[in-house]
Amino acid sequence: MRAVFGLVLVVGIGLAGFAVMMVKDFLAQQAVMAEVQAAPQTVPTKMVYVAKSSLKYGDELTKADVRRVEWPESAMPAGAFFEEAALFPENDPRPRYVLRAMEPNEAVMEIKITQPGEDAGLTSRLSKGMRAFAIKVDVASGVSGFLRPGDRVDVYWTGRVETMDRSSSGEVTKLIETGIQLIAVDQMANGDHSEAVIARTVTVAINPQQVASLAQAQSTGRLSLSLVGNQDDTIAEAIEVDQRSLLGLSEAPKITEEREAPKEEVCTIRTRRGAEVVETPIACK
Repeated sequence: MRAVFGLVLVVGIGLAGFAVMMVKDFLAQQAVMAEVQAAPQTVPTKMVYVAKSSLKYGDELTKADVRRVEWPESAMPAGAFFEEAALFPENDPRPRYVLRAMEPNEAVMEIKITQPGEDAGLTSRLSKGMRAFAIKVDVASGVSGFLRPGDRVDVYWTGRVETMDRSSSGEVTKLIETGIQLIAVDQMANGDHSEAVIARTVTVAINPQQVASLAQAQSTGRLSLSLVGNQDDTIAEAIEVDQRSLLGLSEAPKITEEREAPKEEVCTIRTRRGAEVVETPIACK
């Protein structure tokens, strides 16, 4: 009995020691994991310029409006400014202006401000060879007020077409311009407003040939705009619809005037022979 009791005692002491070692290892692992989690993770950053306060379209950008902050390199926005000399060139003291509204701590990017000395008006949005042209719209032709500067639209013309003989062939709707860009809606050239605006005019950026085409179309008929999606890169084909094609009617038969051939003139003389009258053909003078 004493031998069995001693054996059980030895086995119990061994198991207790093993349990203590397991608990000690577990606590050590937890301590290491806690240290790893508590240690700060280092993320590569770079100093960039951001807005100090809210900036609106047309505001002049000064050194007092910006400050430098650390920005993660993996999330660096395109066109950000890293050096003061790039944002405010010493050799060009002319001011820059805000083209797009910026909120506090928003990165200042090239696309959101003008070049030094450049105006924030429409002229800064016209590329070389392009012209600004205004189109009259209303709630129907202006897509219910959902047009914004920067959107692209297709332009349709509706009017009457006259044939060569001055006879009208009815109203026709035709696609005359595709994918032209809006640079202003009424007097607003920034696209930061979110509410719908019922505009009276929209301004587009087009070349001189397109200006002449739209001016002629606007003076001879009605123009309607169709909004193009941001991701839509398709090119619309030539589209023309009249009343007959809309209703699926066949072409009306053309009325032609049939002219009778001139009758040959015949001259005769009448001669009475008793009770009978005889006509004799003679040459007409």
